[in-house]
Amino acid sequence: QVQLVESGGGLVQAGGSLRLSCAASGRTFSNYAMAWFRQAPGKEREFVAAISWSGGTTNYAVSVKGRFTISRDNAKNTVYLQMNSLKPEDTAVYYCAAGNYGLRRQNYDQWGQGTQVTVSS
Repeated sequence: QVQLVESGGGLVQAGGSLRLSCAASGRTFSNYAMAWFRQAPGKEREFVAAISWSGGTTNYAVSVKGRFTISRDNAKNTVYLQMNSLKPEDTAVYYCAAGNYGLRRQNYDQWGQGTQVTVSS
């Protein structure tokens, strides 16, 4: 198992950038695929991006493709989400997750507590 702690959220104007980090404890971080999901008020939690254990495979939601980049540093037990050209509709709580590679919530069984991202227009 790993424990996940997200950081880097905040308030940013539309068009701005943020980088989220997710630090994992435990020595088995590199065994896990990692992903970012987000949940806006009144909406279901949705997939944002995923990265394989090696970092060699990534996948993105259509709504963020070309603007967001997921990456990982297995030496630092950390996964990142670089978010550029942010839009008000990106406002949500962003969650880091660890598990098996895929695009569904059910692929991941370990979750962080989330970090708030707010994009003002």
